[in-house]
Amino acid sequence: MMELKVDLGERSYPIYIGDGILQDIAELFTKHKISKLSPILLVADSNVADFHLEPVMELLVKGGFQVTSSIVPSGEKSKSLAIFDDLITAALEAGLDRKSTIVALGGGVVGDLAGFVAASYMRGIAFVQIPTTILAHDSSVGGKVAVNHRLAKNIIGAFHQPVLVLYDIATLRTLPEREIKAGLSEVIKHGFIRDADFVAWIDQNAYKLLELDSEALEFALYHGCRIKAIIVSQDERENNLRLILNLGHTIGHALEAVGDYNELLHGEAISIGMVGAARLAVLLGHPDEIYSETKRILRKLGLPIQLPMHLDVNEIMIAMMHDKKFNSGRMTFIIPTAIGEVEINHEVTLDQVSAVIELLKQEE
Repeated sequence: MMELKVDLGERSYPIYIGDGILQDIAELFTKHKISKLSPILLVADSNVADFHLEPVMELLVKGGFQVTSSIVPSGEKSKSLAIFDDLITAALEAGLDRKSTIVALGGGVVGDLAGFVAASYMRGIAFVQIPTTILAHDSSVGGKVAVNHRLAKNIIGAFHQPVLVLYDIATLRTLPEREIKAGLSEVIKHGFIRDADFVAWIDQNAYKLLELDSEALEFALYHGCRIKAIIVSQDERENNLRLILNLGHTIGHALEAVGDYNELLHGEAISIGMVGAARLAVLLGHPDEIYSETKRILRKLGLPIQLPMHLDVNEIMIAMMHDKKFNSGRMTFIIPTAIGEVEINHEVTLDQVSAVIELLKQEE
């Protein structure tokens, strides 16, 4: 088992990564002082519940914990105020109190949703992240929790750090191929923003990652989480540095919204968004290699690089204007300046972005 620390003073917490470590969940919960006297609400989506909910609940009950569960529909549409309300009701009916813990068992949707419930219930109770997708190695770390509005993604949310993150690689073996590829989008993102050597390693080991080789996955997830933990430790509430984690997300979130959160997976949208950011980099005078290498490696991981032709550019632009990073007619974009390096650019114009989105429809 590998261990990382998100260093936030009194709110610091560990990230545990390993193959089969869910078997130790009761011991880890006890170690980190999760209450056995107050009820735990375990939240999972319908897909994850079929594989992992019952075994996790059995392990916790055997360890002396009081556990109840709530299952939400799979997919991005569960990140809504309606499902949030359902979970608050479930917490009340289960008798959760101020010493209770909410456990998110699933991908990024469940982590964001359950985390926002934990941040809101009784003005904030403990929660634990148990990510079961590759994509969630990113969203499970850092304490950003939220639900979507019909006009914008993650616009209703909070910062609420987990008590611990428990990442069992064994859970990833139930993922469909499309979700494996989509998850690798956020893994390579961490390399693109901060670590050129990590990008080179992913390039060399793409086949192993796509085949879910245990050793390769553990290495990749550890380093992806390590990069994010360092950045979050320096800028917890996204006042400056943490913005770089949004590489590809300004365009990506807009694509998800315009596609009604059911056409593109998050990682697929971010992949297209990273190609857009690389195109913007070239437009702003940075080397062409940034664009060509970004596109080549994303292709190698089986990720989309082309904007679906039927998505309307004007609708995408409107969705971006609802983004939290839009201000005074300009957008904050994370622009790659080299492979493994990025800058925060507050001066990207709407015309520049519109031109790049048009070009994204022509990618090959």
